[in-house]
Amino acid sequence: MKKFKSLVLFLVLGFLVVFSAACGSGASTQEDTNTGSDDKKTEKEEAALEGSVVIDGSGTVYPFMSKMAENYMTENEEVSVEVSRAGTSAGFEKFLVEENGTDFNDASREIKDEEVAKAEELGIEYKEFQVALDGLTFVINKDNDWATEMTQEEVVKIFLAEGGVTKWSDINPEWPAEEIKPMGPNENHGTNEFMFETIMEEKDFVDSVNLQQEYSTLVDLVSKDKNAIAFFGYGYYESNKDKLNAVSVDFGNGPVAPSLDTIGLDDAAGYKAFTRPVFTYLNVGMAKEKPQVLDYAIYTMENAQTVASETGFAPLKDDVIQESISYLEGLK
Repeated sequence: MKKFKSLVLFLVLGFLVVFSAACGSGASTQEDTNTGSDDKKTEKEEAALEGSVVIDGSGTVYPFMSKMAENYMTENEEVSVEVSRAGTSAGFEKFLVEENGTDFNDASREIKDEEVAKAEELGIEYKEFQVALDGLTFVINKDNDWATEMTQEEVVKIFLAEGGVTKWSDINPEWPAEEIKPMGPNENHGTNEFMFETIMEEKDFVDSVNLQQEYSTLVDLVSKDKNAIAFFGYGYYESNKDKLNAVSVDFGNGPVAPSLDTIGLDDAAGYKAFTRPVFTYLNVGMAKEKPQVLDYAIYTMENAQTVASETGFAPLKDDVIQESISYLEGLK
């Protein structure tokens, strides 16, 4: 009997040892599994982008950059991309400040010497990127059926103080003897500067020109006045074709209508004389400091050609895009 009790006790103790070992092994496995899961979660959290990207500047570039921001935020929900349109010059004022400047400034002209000097004074490193090509477009009222085609010289004369053109009949005696209402964006916009500096060769605007801050105001004014003519980027015409007509311009080889196909063409069929690149300027310091800013810059260049075509711009060539992407990748 005594031997039997000893045997039972031995078996019970053995069972407890095996059970404890099994439980210990299971606990260890569970702990290892949880640790691995936490590591993966931490890595994922560290890789996720968050924070803000602040962009201001050109009203011309605004439709392009606004669409780009919308697309980006769909894929990166924790990043807020804020896009405003103070105008190129006003945008540079917000970009070139000692603290809390914008991350990007969109521009419909290149940065000026005095803006370069200010950047150097403040120690701000920036990088210029072309994002698309735009065609300076002259728009008229839907009821204007006489001025649908003009030569480059004729359309520019309308806006020149020395042009001697005040009525449509001054251009063509068969046209109405009614006063022309020239309009365009004001001096805050790079489009105004492109018109003044490049197209008008820095000659004064006619006194009667009506210069506005908002492109939507210009669209409205021209759509309501059959004697109005305004200039702005092709994208604003593209999105308002139901309200406006575009003037086909003869650069010497017959009238050319502005379009995504003709803007920037090098041959005689192109709209090249009124074509310009549009830009965004990146604060390189912010790109190095804030991962979301650099990521957005890369995303913008990778998708620039697609978004350009969708927002009324002619896309850049592949080699221009790739050069920009390579530079940005080098900042990582």
